[in-house]
Amino acid sequence: MIEIRRVGILSLALMLGVLYAAIGLIIGLLFACATLLSVGLIASAAEDLGIGGGGALVGLLYAVCFPILYGAIGFVTGAIVGLLYNIIAGIIGGIKIELKGTELAKAP
Repeated sequence: MIEIRRVGILSLALMLGVLYAAIGLIIGLLFACATLLSVGLIASAAEDLGIGGGGALVGLLYAVCFPILYGAIGFVTGAIVGLLYNIIAGIIGGIKIELKGTELAKAP
């Protein structure tokens, strides 16, 4: 058994930040597509009411803003989780894992 006693806080924060940004990009693109489709569907009604079109811009902002927002949330969450893990692992011990077929060099 190997025990994970500490995690690198910045390493975990960066990993989660990039992961969340990728998820934010996917979600942002989905929202952008849905917004652009809905703008096309309601464009004639909006013109009749005299409302200017801005839905296309909003749809594109989703694709840009969601990855940035999600990435920032992921980074902060990763830093908090890493810090809490290190504190709790110091008190009750870390996660124990068993690896098969791998020789690990023991640190001095």
